[in-house]
Amino acid sequence: MTTVHNRPRTALAAFGLLVSLGLAACSTGQQSGGPGGDTAKVTGKISMTYLQKQGDQQYFVGEAAGAKAKAAELGVDLKVVNLGSDANQTVSDVQAAIAQKSNGLIIVVPDPSVGPQVVQIAKDDKVALLTSDDQICTTGPNPANCAKSDLVPRIGFSGQQMGQQVGERAAEEFKKAGWSAADTRTISAWQQDVTVCGDRVKAAKDAFGQSVPGVQNIDVATDNTPTGAQDKVAATLTANPGVKHWVIWGCNDENVQGGITAMQNAGISADNVIGVGLGAYLACKDWGSGKPSGMKAALYINGSDVGALAVQTMYDKLRNGKDFPQEAFAKTTMVDASTWQSTGVQCS
Repeated sequence: MTTVHNRPRTALAAFGLLVSLGLAACSTGQQSGGPGGDTAKVTGKISMTYLQKQGDQQYFVGEAAGAKAKAAELGVDLKVVNLGSDANQTVSDVQAAIAQKSNGLIIVVPDPSVGPQVVQIAKDDKVALLTSDDQICTTGPNPANCAKSDLVPRIGFSGQQMGQQVGERAAEEFKKAGWSAADTRTISAWQQDVTVCGDRVKAAKDAFGQSVPGVQNIDVATDNTPTGAQDKVAATLTANPGVKHWVIWGCNDENVQGGITAMQNAGISADNVIGVGLGAYLACKDWGSGKPSGMKAALYINGSDVGALAVQTMYDKLRNGKDFPQEAFAKTTMVDASTWQSTGVQCS
């Protein structure tokens, strides 16, 4: 794939107060024209394309459903495209969406390295571009190394807030279990080139450490899949045979579920594991089985809210010329075996 450098930068706007964007969501208060900032208002029928990685995953299924419902409410013509995990296909599908006269693109990229090329395609055709969930940079392949002013506006969840909630709940479970720091380790599992994952994990580690000092943490690099996490955590367990208790969190449910499976396979009982997931769409499977599980809680993130908010935000841009917020966030809820059903969690 081609990485395009030295793109014109979006303007860095001043910080403002948090503003409501509906769906119990909030914005950082920064405003950005973003890619497609010179896009003309659309007076007729608005057409959008929502391009998602891993479109068959439960979270993204829900996100697409929320987007479609909001589009129907607003009278928008919306097409949802499943990009799978193919970064190369992303470019082709973006070009196809523009050829089909989409006025605005909302995208969750499979790989952030394709971001600059996607940005340039949208810019060249004066098509508004908004990301959801994962960040992309206008000037380089790695959002982690990108100036904030060069990040494409994003709708999703606050990585810092999510991670903090996960870390606080893990600390609560640790204290409830009565474990000691000496024979406990925490595992932070995530795909380390995904910026939002790093934000979540760092906040979880910080929150846990503030409440429970002295527990050694082990960072585990994964590909954000259950099998990938299982393999890497299994190796970590082998390298640390003297540890009695394990606490695990990660970028998503997949990392935590994979880690817990590795612990089960290693003969570690559920009583000696505290897993706090992020998503709840896999965690609920454990709880629904009625069997003892190391998955003690999970942060429920409702993709439907993100999809709806992304469509509303794009609509406001195309119809009314309203600048994109640099980021806008949907709400989250901590759930466990006793509350997940009443909260409306859908299992994958």
